Amino acid sequence: MKRLLATATALALAAAPAWAQTPPPSKGETTANVATGPRLILVGDSTMAPRSGYGNALCARVQQVACINLARGGRSSMSFRAEGLWQTVMALLTEGSSKQKTLVLIQFGHNDQPGKPGRSTDLATEFGPNMAGYVKDVKAAGADVVLITPLTRRTFKDGALPNDLRPWAEAILKVGAEQGVPVFDLNAVSHAAVAAMGQAEADTLAEAPPRFDRTHLGPKGAALFSAQVLDGLLPLRPELAAARTLTP
Repeated sequence: MKRLLATATALALAAAPAWAQTPPPSKGETTANVATGPRLILVGDSTMAPRSGYGNALCARVQQVACINLARGGRSSMSFRAEGLWQTVMALLTEGSSKQKTLVLIQFGHNDQPGKPGRSTDLATEFGPNMAGYVKDVKAAGADVVLITPLTRRTFKDGALPNDLRPWAEAILKVGAEQGVPVFDLNAVSHAAVAAMGQAEADTLAEAPPRFDRTHLGPKGAALFSAQVLDGLLPLRPELAAARTLTP
């Protein structure tokens, strides 16, 4: 168990940007002994992950708390757990539960859609239970959780912006209601914002070529959507207001 906790802590610190890392504990101490303030843990896919998503930009907006971005590209509500990534989250919660108030933000949906071998899940029978399982695990560990619906895609058709992720957003809203946990509907908020832009402006939110696509984010997109997420979180968890960075 000690080896698992040490490995989990090392992975989490490696995943976080330098400003989100706590100082290395001295010999005989664990991260839980040293860091006693509140903590955010981000769990999701590439639209939240470092470099390709908004997660690191969100962490920059709350620099007064420890913020660990464990989102990973290509992961779904199934594969994040199947690959052992969720075990890292649970190890952190178990290690720090007596010392730190932790809020876990969870967002999946993109890779749960059909046609993605090893990742896709059935919307009717698998996706909801998978999300509910994460909520139950976090609650059992004594931590707090907010679910986030999937970020919109940005490909217009005939001048309008489809929302093919809306069924997954609705499934997450249903899980939140059933499990008694808050949900920030990023899908609705981000879709409305992008739809108002039009294709040309929406394309400025993407990574620069040759990595350009209409799902992942460059600096401008990360700044926009991280602001939306924080604005959506503050009514749900007002205590984050004290941690807000004035100039991210």
